[in-house]
Amino acid sequence: MFYDYHMHSSFSADSKTDMEDMVKNSIELGLKEICFTDHVDYDLETDICFGINYNDYFEKLEFLKNKYKNEISIKKGLEFGLQTQIVDKCSIEANQYPFDFIICSVHAINKLDLYFDSYFKDKTQHQAYEEYYMQVYNVIKNYKDYSVLGHLDLIKRYGNYDKLLDDKLFSDIIEAILKQAIQDGKGIEINTSCYRYNLPDLTPSRYILQMYKDLGGEIITTGSDSHATHQIATKFDYIYSLLKQMGFNYVTRFDSMKPEFIKI
Repeated sequence: MFYDYHMHSSFSADSKTDMEDMVKNSIELGLKEICFTDHVDYDLETDICFGINYNDYFEKLEFLKNKYKNEISIKKGLEFGLQTQIVDKCSIEANQYPFDFIICSVHAINKLDLYFDSYFKDKTQHQAYEEYYMQVYNVIKNYKDYSVLGHLDLIKRYGNYDKLLDDKLFSDIIEAILKQAIQDGKGIEINTSCYRYNLPDLTPSRYILQMYKDLGGEIITTGSDSHATHQIATKFDYIYSLLKQMGFNYVTRFDSMKPEFIKI
């Protein structure tokens, strides 16, 4: 029984898929539990609004939760795209609503979305990667209202580089990020969007996953980062098997922001 804890619907600006269609497909796939984590990203240099009408969002979630309660468990989540200048705003909203689970992601730096080339302009690849990891670290030094770090090495998706840089070049800052998360009682996710982006490794990489394990990290969720029904629970059979091989005995689910360990 799988748990998909990173899913987007039409409440996210970059998805057109109705929330109920995501639920129905998850039931067909035999998932035990899902968590919607639609996007909220503030202060971006873009005309696209990555905000949510929370009242409508929770109303729809509650409706579907009750309608399908005998077929699947549905959790109320969110994916915050954090930047250092919006930490306080996101903390207020995280505590204002009854979330089960919150992903802390970094999608932008200095208002520049990593998806666009402008972030990478006038930077070497090493500088772009290092600045990204430093941003993640600076965010979580100050922001604590989250459950797991989202797609920790997201920077690898973008930049149109011929090859990725070795994680070992950034091992010190990655280790600092993971230690901070563990100290704060937070976790990380395995995000299977790596298959959609044709990345040569998982997201985060096996190197980062192993470092997290070796540092004593235990809280880990599995998420497809799906924006359409055909992306739900991508390669989860392999991911659960891999986690077991790496020595993880549990995956994590959340209820009212509290983790519960589910034996693999």
